[in-house]
Amino acid sequence: MSDEDMDIKRRTFLIGTTCLGLVGTGFVAVPFIKSMSPSDRAKAAGAPVEIDISKLRPGDIMVEEWRGSPVWVVRRTPSMLASLKEVESEVADPGSQKSKQPAYAANVYRSLKEEYLVVVGICTHLGCSPDKRLAAGAVSGLGDNWQGGFFCPCHGSKFDLAGRVYKNVPAPTNLVVPPYHYKDANSIIIGIDPSDKKGAAA
Repeated sequence: MSDEDMDIKRRTFLIGTTCLGLVGTGFVAVPFIKSMSPSDRAKAAGAPVEIDISKLRPGDIMVEEWRGSPVWVVRRTPSMLASLKEVESEVADPGSQKSKQPAYAANVYRSLKEEYLVVVGICTHLGCSPDKRLAAGAVSGLGDNWQGGFFCPCHGSKFDLAGRVYKNVPAPTNLVVPPYHYKDANSIIIGIDPSDKKGAAA
């Protein structure tokens, strides 16, 4: 075999091994680069979350995750709204003076718009997630006088359809209202107050 043939074989071998090395580096680099990008779950855990409420029917509830906690959005019917005044004497903090919510939700409805309730679905007692018992009456399993709301089966805490805690139950305060605003008629942004739409709330 001549020296020229040997040089051609060496060059072919070097080119082949270099290409294989580059391909292998690419396979290693792709998952590494992907690992540096935050996952959707990580984004949802800290970043503002947009919720599409366009298909939420009156009387229904939807659940989204924000900062690792469930956020409930309830579209209240006129009868649900009327029940809030009927139970005022039964709830521990009807004016939400001792409970956590933004100033714009410090009203009987605890919301920006009467129709929509937005609360963190975590019991203020020990952090359980209450059952949704939106229907009024015996069908709820809570008696004929139940006006609708939420029930925590762990220790018996009850909340009305504004997330206000009933008297004589373990939960000390109303359900938390997170910072939020309406992007438009069909979208709610959880995590940003109306007065701070350019940046996420602390």
